[in-house]
Amino acid sequence: MAEDAFTEHRPLLFTIAYEMLGSATDAEDVLQESYLRWRTVDPATVRHPRAYLVRIVTRQGLNHLRAAKARREEYVGTWLPEPIRTAPEVSDDAILAESVSMAMMLVLETLNPTERAVFVLHDVFGYTHREIAASIGRTEVTVRQIAHRARRHVHARRRRFDSDSDAARAIVERFLLAAATGEVQALMDLLAPEIVQISDGGGKVVAARRPIIGRDDVARFVLGVIRSTAATTRVEHATYNGMPAARFLTDGELDWLVAFEIHDGRITGLYGIRNPEKLHLADTVHPLDRGEPQPWKR
Repeated sequence: MAEDAFTEHRPLLFTIAYEMLGSATDAEDVLQESYLRWRTVDPATVRHPRAYLVRIVTRQGLNHLRAAKARREEYVGTWLPEPIRTAPEVSDDAILAESVSMAMMLVLETLNPTERAVFVLHDVFGYTHREIAASIGRTEVTVRQIAHRARRHVHARRRRFDSDSDAARAIVERFLLAAATGEVQALMDLLAPEIVQISDGGGKVVAARRPIIGRDDVARFVLGVIRSTAATTRVEHATYNGMPAARFLTDGELDWLVAFEIHDGRITGLYGIRNPEKLHLADTVHPLDRGEPQPWKR
């Protein structure tokens, strides 16, 4: 049945849509639209349901991405992807963990919609240039050129990080303890010299509107935030976007979320999301799946 096929491949379809859009809300919209289109297709005419569904999601995702690009140009402050809560096993797939990380999602945001779709489908999900060309309505030669350009762009800007692990979570715990107790040197020892802190309030809540770069400035910022945090704030550990994260709840409500980028035992990136519109799905665990490439034929 059509519904059974869609449900079976939903984790893969969501993963593709999210990596194309950087928004779980938009990804869910794409899946809803794709499902409605899929319901109009006679399943008996489709030899490879998963591949056919990927094609539908890709086209719907491109439509949404083009519209989102215009909206994000007017975004107040720094834009960060809508965080998704991921199961710990996502970190076991190095390619998947990197592809949904905050750092990679920000790099993907610098690509144009077609470049982003091609890069995601080819480099993350392993589809061939010919298969992608059939999906986005371009020639195979053109897709190959787009893929080369996008890959060069991404590789020049990607940041190295370690996936969520016991060691990474231990560093986060030490960071939170040092920040809470005001132990400046202990905090500084955990931060890489070139650390970048990015906040996203969307103009709706108080948040730094520009990235903060460098160990000294980031340490001052963190200690200032902790001092201003309400006494009723509770901290929970979690995994978001394949990265160790901390959830800050005030009076039982999620107030902000911080994802930690860690490399070689030091924190190299802090990604703080406070925009309430991006936190409303933060309690939902999203199953992610890269699947195995299949032919794009019906």
